[in-house]
Amino acid sequence: MQIASIDTIVLRVPFTVGGVSAAGVWGGAGLQAADSLLLRVTTDDGIVGWGESFGFIGIPMVKAALDELLAPACLGMDATQPEALGLDLQRRFHVFGRGGAMMYGLSALDIALWDICGKAAGLPLYRLLGGTRREQLPAYASLIRYADREAIAANTQRAIADGYRSVKLHEVDLAVIRAARAAAGPDIEITLDVNCPWSLAEAIDMARALAPLSLRWLEEPLWPPENYAGLAALRRQCGIAVAAGENASTLMDFHQMLGAGAVDVIQPSPAKMGGISALRKVFALAEAHNTQVMIHTFYDGPGLLASIHATAALGDARAMIEWRYFDMEARVLGDAVVPRDGMIRVPDGPGLGIDPDPEVIRRYQVG
Repeated sequence: MQIASIDTIVLRVPFTVGGVSAAGVWGGAGLQAADSLLLRVTTDDGIVGWGESFGFIGIPMVKAALDELLAPACLGMDATQPEALGLDLQRRFHVFGRGGAMMYGLSALDIALWDICGKAAGLPLYRLLGGTRREQLPAYASLIRYADREAIAANTQRAIADGYRSVKLHEVDLAVIRAARAAAGPDIEITLDVNCPWSLAEAIDMARALAPLSLRWLEEPLWPPENYAGLAALRRQCGIAVAAGENASTLMDFHQMLGAGAVDVIQPSPAKMGGISALRKVFALAEAHNTQVMIHTFYDGPGLLASIHATAALGDARAMIEWRYFDMEARVLGDAVVPRDGMIRVPDGPGLGIDPDPEVIRRYQVG
């Protein structure tokens, strides 16, 4: 079964977020649309697999890496060997980077090939990864950054009203974070992703100030994100579980992070770090280091599906699915996996289980 064609599809879907978003690492203030990059891989016998790269403002770079380098190198290759093909491409193109656009493109390709493998076998992806007894998984509402006390309180309460028992903030202002905790009350779990803003000394001071708020974890507190020794030092001193990993690109990055004792929760991002082939190895590494895996999933297409299947098959009983809590004008997967009462269904169709909605692609494709 050979790869016959590879197509990159860029979507731009408008959304609202219950107010005005503040600037963040994903884009400027007032963000009103989510850009995503889908990958369609078709085999010579007509099986179509779907992948997804991490998106937002980095899409043009990833699209160029796929269109100009990776896709031409894949034509005619065996579509049923995602891990071997991915490793070959990494070795062939490593001089152009072991992270960023190149790895994002490889991640989308790997997810699409696993989708093909599942469809060819007539099995859902979680079965290829070892099976699951769970038909649904808990989800947490991942909010955008508001940098406003009233907005964060209102949207925290809105997520709770929608059935979520866990909410992730992306705030960096203490007053705003405190407003979210006050709005949530003591029984709702809150996690905090600050996107790598602080030195070690600053992070220690902030962690002490955050201690009364009973966070489940503090995510990516240090700059630079690969300061694993600093994360380990913070973890020893701060009294809050430390989470990181969405910016790690290779298995060696995860090996070094876990070896340093840097995190309580490790967060591989399958649309950024090599797809399912790499993700399953991170689960094994984490188990050997007694560290929980909580997959980073700030996207809502095939990358989200890959995360659901991997969590269902390989995650522990406390593992959750990150749900990007946006009010999308349309969803690339339709309503099939929208959480209900804070739970998200594990698709049971072949491969990823759900293909992108062709009508959504037709209406929102921009490149």
